[in-house]
Amino acid sequence: MSFFTSSVCAQERFGDKCIGKWEGTMYIYGKGQLRDSVLVELDVQKTNQPNIWTWKTSYLSKTMPMVKDYKLVLKDSATQTYATDENNGIELMNYYFNNKLYSVFETHGVMLTSSYELKADQLIFEVSSGKKIEGNNEVVNYSVINLQKVVFNRVKY
Repeated sequence: MSFFTSSVCAQERFGDKCIGKWEGTMYIYGKGQLRDSVLVELDVQKTNQPNIWTWKTSYLSKTMPMVKDYKLVLKDSATQTYATDENNGIELMNYYFNNKLYSVFETHGVMLTSSYELKADQLIFEVSSGKKIEGNNEVVNYSVINLQKVVFNRVKY
């Protein structure tokens, strides 16, 4: 006689895995060529709400410094659906699979894909963008004209 024992553990939330301070260099590509780079800091912290994390990105450019002070919100734990709340009425939907958070959206005729992938103490962030290419009725193609990529290293929990 054999017994099968199963224990169900709550899946760790992506936001919890990312808590801490991160640093890296964003490399900015256009049409396949490196165009620029900028130092970037990411600060992820818990809020007093269990399914919301602060997600603050600081671009440390000498000419155009910028801070994006967003929130990451777990919308549905069963489907691992998240939203990036830009705090201005805009939410970008994200989908979590195997330590990677994916988002695809369109704004002003530009298609963007973004992802955060957690690998040990590195968090890899990528954003690509392009426009619709005329095609046939069965397939809609999009160019990939721009790419931004940062390999963040965790500097503090």
